[in-house]
Amino acid sequence: VINESRKISKSDETWDLEPGHSMEDPRLRRLSSPNDHHPAYWEYASQSVVPDIVSDLVGPNVKFHHSKINFKWADGGEEVKWHQDIGFWPHTNYGPCTVGTYIYNCGMEQGPVGMIPGSHNGELFDQYSDDGEWIGCLRQKDAENLDTSKAVYLDGPAGSLTIHNCRMIHGSKPNNSDVVRPLLLNIYAPADAMPYTHNPLYSKYDQVIVRGEAQRWAHHDPRTCLMPPDWSGGYSSIFALQQEEDWKAAE
Repeated sequence: VINESRKISKSDETWDLEPGHSMEDPRLRRLSSPNDHHPAYWEYASQSVVPDIVSDLVGPNVKFHHSKINFKWADGGEEVKWHQDIGFWPHTNYGPCTVGTYIYNCGMEQGPVGMIPGSHNGELFDQYSDDGEWIGCLRQKDAENLDTSKAVYLDGPAGSLTIHNCRMIHGSKPNNSDVVRPLLLNIYAPADAMPYTHNPLYSKYDQVIVRGEAQRWAHHDPRTCLMPPDWSGGYSSIFALQQEEDWKAAE
């Protein structure tokens, strides 16, 4: 994947590149839909123990939503600000979850994913700016009010899994080590959780049942849910969205 990214000079819907990326010094931030890129990724997402774990958490009927690899490159790979996933791809209920797999060993200096335990039972935050622009993270005033002393950062050896609910507030710090931190992320949903919007990282496996069977009836959570922008015209990445906010703030 890294060698293939050397040939890419501009970010698109599949390849998201850090500023400064080049053939000689590749800095790939994200590969979207790796399961469409190589069959081994789909085999892992659908046939491994991972969907079994998800079914233990959300119920016997599980479907696939999307996947990506966030690389967080060595020597300054970008932070991911505090955010909640469900705002990007809202569903009729809050059962969807993300399963991360560390491809390499991940220590604290590499910017492991961090969670604020219990936050999935709390407020669902607005991820638009005061000007109405989608920023893909909590507004600064909301982030400043978080009790980040409770945050837990999930480091671990290669093959370790991280799992979080779609409402969980989470993020990660920059990678200040000399080792890249690739994290494979597979997103699943209960089969009765129906998407309200276009999938921003559409895959040919979107909505495929990986455990149990499809459901005819949708389960609707009575809590409200924020709608994102219309992604049908394309989507970049959370990195690009959050960094764009920083660039605008610096102007």
